Amino acid sequence: MYAVIKTGGKQYKVAPGEVVKVELLKGDAGTKVQFGEVLLFGNGEGVSKVGVPFLSGASVEGEIVDHGRNDKILVVKKKRRQNYRRKNGHRQHFTRVKILSIAA
Repeated sequence: MYAVIKTGGKQYKVAPGEVVKVELLKGDAGTKVQFGEVLLFGNGEGVSKVGVPFLSGASVEGEIVDHGRNDKILVVKKKRRQNYRRKNGHRQHFTRVKILSIAA
């Protein structure tokens, strides 16, 4: 059984028992979260439901495992012959979520 959910402007394929890294969510570790924007549901036997754009009545329940920050990426800007150089770093925040159940 699997589902495709949308959260934080991105789409993730999830299955029960799986741990996924999503964009930062509010809540402490151990807090339950509901994902109501389910785009697709499949049970692994060739039967799947596709939403237009979301499936009505479908939800995915998860539990926040922890929060963290990704590796640093460098943003470099340069204009040739103008003596213009800028270097900037960025670390994106994320939340690890363990998927508990999928209800279609």
